[in-house]
Amino acid sequence: MNTPVKKYAAEAIGTFVLVLFGCGSAATAGGNLGNLGIAFAFGLAIVAMAYVIGSVSGCHVNPAVSLAMLLLRKLSAADFVGYVIAQIVGAIAGAAVLYAIIASTGADVTSLGQNGFGDGYGIGITMTMAVIVEIILTFVFIYAILGVTSSQSHGAVAGLVIGLTLVFVHILGIGLTGTSVNPARSLGPALLLGGNALSQVWVFLVSPLIGGALAAAVYRWLNSSRQA
Repeated sequence: MNTPVKKYAAEAIGTFVLVLFGCGSAATAGGNLGNLGIAFAFGLAIVAMAYVIGSVSGCHVNPAVSLAMLLLRKLSAADFVGYVIAQIVGAIAGAAVLYAIIASTGADVTSLGQNGFGDGYGIGITMTMAVIVEIILTFVFIYAILGVTSSQSHGAVAGLVIGLTLVFVHILGIGLTGTSVNPARSLGPALLLGGNALSQVWVFLVSPLIGGALAAAVYRWLNSSRQA
């Protein structure tokens, strides 16, 4: 039986892996991997976790996904709170391990794969455009999740589709905002780094939640009458 404790532990582990491997690839090997390589690091982390913890918690590892599930009544309010807390704990732990790895070299820790915008980050988009970009990217990502998880017949490929969709949105988003689409993924590195990353993190907390809510609303309107 998947008790609440097991579900929350699974969410914490999944988010830990996403942040450590996704953000870690960006922070330590981004120059060698390029945007495509970083995108696949994030996507493959989700693929791996989907097939390990998907049967336990659904592998949300993202407060915006959990919000969409709550709005569609696929997640209780109590579990929503538990999931989000677990996801934040996992993200902070992942960022902390990444910080320790980089700091152990004696170098100053200036990157934990944090999100951002403006001068000196990506192509330098404005705050307003960063909000718009994150809403759109999150909408696409979560709309795909809702679609592929709507039928049990998709179960065998759901993790792969979700992971590849995350790769897809990262390919565009990395050069713009670093691609959040996940408030927990953004909060962990920002808390550890502080400074500009922390002052800008509100964009990456609010925008993905808006995108997730929009995805749930559009899914309910267009797709909810389909037979599973």
